[in-house]
This record gives sequence, C-alpha cells and structure tokens, in this order.
Amino acid sequence: MLKSGTALYERLSETIDDFMVLDYTGVGSIGMIYAALQKHQPGSMCMAAAEMIVGQVAERPGPVLIATGFPEGGGVPETDGPVGAAFIARSIFLGLSRETVIVVDEDWREMMFATCRGAGLAPFDLPADGKIVPVPYLRPVYVATVPKDEAGSRKACDALLDQVQPSLLIAIERPGVNDRGLYHGLGGRPLDGMVADLDYLFARARVRGLRSIGIGDGGNELGMGVIAAELKQNIAKARDCGIEGRGGVAAETATDHLIVANVSNWGATGLVAALACLVENQAVFHEPELEVRCIEACVASGGVDGMFMGPEPATDGIAAEEWRGLIQVFRKTLQRHLGIVTNWQGQSGDWRQIRA
Repeated sequence: MLKSGTALYERLSETIDDFMVLDYTGVGSIGMIYAALQKHQPGSMCMAAAEMIVGQVAERPGPVLIATGFPEGGGVPETDGPVGAAFIARSIFLGLSRETVIVVDEDWREMMFATCRGAGLAPFDLPADGKIVPVPYLRPVYVATVPKDEAGSRKACDALLDQVQPSLLIAIERPGVNDRGLYHGLGGRPLDGMVADLDYLFARARVRGLRSIGIGDGGNELGMGVIAAELKQNIAKARDCGIEGRGGVAAETATDHLIVANVSNWGATGLVAALACLVENQAVFHEPELEVRCIEACVASGGVDGMFMGPEPATDGIAAEEWRGLIQVFRKTLQRHLGIVTNWQGQSGDWRQIRA
C-alpha cells in the first residue's frame, strides 16, 4: 500500500487532481467548481476517495453500490456515467477483490449490461435476495434496477440497503434533486418521470451510517450539494432553471466526499488511477483500448453522447478515440512518476527523478 504523506503520495495525488480539472470540453466552469470544492473539502479529491473506499471495504463486508444513469431526450441514457461506473466496478474488484452492484433505472438494464461487458466485466442481475456469492475465475459485476415511480423506487432502495448491506455508496453522473425536490438537466430541462429517486437511497444510507462518494461535472448531479451555495452564486441556471416555480438545477444532496472533473467519466478515471496507485497495482487502471470498447458497447445498446445527443461513440462531446489518447497520456504520466520507465542504462527508473 502506498504510504500516505510521502513525497510520492503527494506528487501522485496532485498530478491526478490536476488532470481532472483541465477544461478539455471548453465549457468553462470546472475551474470555478473545483475552487468552490476546495473551500469545503481542501486537499486531495481522488486519492482521498480511494482511501475512503479501501477503508470502508476493510471495515464492512458488503459490496459497493454504484448509482448512475442520466437521461437525455426521451429518457435515453447518456454515456457519461455508465462507462465510469463500469470502470470503477472493475477497479474495485481487481484492486480489492470486492464485488460491486451498479444501480440504474429499470429501462437501462440492457445498456448497463453491455457497458459492463465493454469494460471487461461479466454482468449478472442482482439475486432476488440480494446475496452475492463469489464467482471463481470470473470478473463479476451485479446490476440492480429501480422503477421510476416514487413508491416503487423507494421500496426498491430500502430493499437494496436491507438485503445487500453495502460497504459504501458511490454516485457518478446521477441526477440530484434541487432544493425543491425536482430533477433537471444542466440546461434547465425538467426530468420529471424520467429518473428514479436515488437521492432517497443515499439519504437512507446516511441514516445507517454508510459513507458516500459523489462524482459530477456540472452541479446538478447527486453529491454536488457540497457546493450548492457557490453554484447558485456563480451559475445562473443553478439559481433558476428558467421555468417558474421549479427553482434552479443545483443539486441539494451532498455526499461525504466529492470528486469534480471536466467530465464525470473522467472523474471516475481519476478515482481508478488513484486506487491503482494506492494499492500499488497498475493492472487496476484499464488500458486505453478498453475505454474505447466500453463507450462503443454503451452506444450500441442504447446510450447517447450528452453533447451530440445521438448514438455517437463519445462522452460529453469528446470522441472515444480522443479518450484513448487522454487515458494513454494519463497512464504514462503516472507510470513515470512511479518510476516505471527504462533509463539511459537500460535499468528501471528515472535517474532525474527527485527522491526527497
């Protein structure tokens, strides 16, 4: 395990977070969002989240619950969220030998199964009794579905917590209710009837003493309540969605720890990278080719890009092939920090690296 407080730990932690807040999409808000988060949660985002996962998995025997899925027009799910959820699941299994349960709306089951297969996982429906039996010689992930109506979704959420007994919860690119209990897209579009109330799942988990991590990129995602006040001060739609009586798009529910990134899937990549460094196992961080395959699998089974609003192999307007390059640079950068490089004498390590 990488030792906290060492020069290498600090360098890796800062480098990972630096990658998260580069404005690849050109939207222009991530700098402000990150600065707001630092006021409430100073220091590391991704490495601290990885440490929380390691600690909670060691303390509690249950699987990790990962909530995701954000609807675009007609309720079709976008690629941002499910792809990241699948890679978080993969990293937790490879790094910590712990199963995960990905929670999505009922009509997104097939998309989530395909996305998980694209990430190199074998998906199963969560058993009716919520009990997970380890599957030898396989990388499993479990998918639980929740109905969209309030009564049905709350009943399903209560059952998940009762039966699964999770170790912690993670939300990635999942709509979060505003201060009036309403869901919106980032531009102010109402999501009434399009999503299950998974804010309820996180609220009930908190009552049970379970920790949570949120990952978001715009401010309307579950978990971003940590910085709701700053979002309302700085983003017009966060204050007022443009429809009388509905309030703004800023999410009200806060998680115990928050990761913000230019794209939520990129935030998931930062968490995966941090976990790989923390447990000192680079196999935990997926190859760039797997990211491309996963995005394509998601789109082939119903996902759409959240900027193009069509079945394009992209996430938030960044094409899958561009993600390949970003992840390649990210992985190689961290490997160089870790000394995974051949020097001028043919030996492992970089003689120029600062050791102190």
